[in-house]
Amino acid sequence: MLFLLVSQLNAQIERDKALHFLGGSLFGLAGAGIAKHASDGDRVWTFVGAVAASALVGVAKEAIDEGQEGNQWDNEDLAATILGGVTVGVTIEIFSKKRNKRRPMGSLTTHRLDWNQIQVDSGISKVMVPEHQLPSWTTLTLSTKSLKGLE
Repeated sequence: MLFLLVSQLNAQIERDKALHFLGGSLFGLAGAGIAKHASDGDRVWTFVGAVAASALVGVAKEAIDEGQEGNQWDNEDLAATILGGVTVGVTIEIFSKKRNKRRPMGSLTTHRLDWNQIQVDSGISKVMVPEHQLPSWTTLTLSTKSLKGLE
């Protein structure tokens, strides 16, 4: 999808700027992945990693351009590269917020039942938990195999 966006931008923006944006996005994605892994998933450092990686690669590219004969440093190219990293960082931030707000389901729940405290009355098909709090819906989805193991 990003490639289609960059190819559509080609008609309105110089091809060089679009390629810098794409490069900044790719290196920003790599930087975000490294920062997320290094910071144990901290969202701020993930964003900083995306922007820093794209800025680092942008400065390196412009320094190489400056050293070549007939080429020069271009701040607009650098801005396009960094903008690619910022775009990736913001996108990751938006999607990570939505993922973190969802409640865990199934085996991801942190509430675990102590199987020693559960009593099963097979005559009436009831499960009784002697705790004062009610178990969650996911903990009540006991299969017949689990119930047979408790008898």
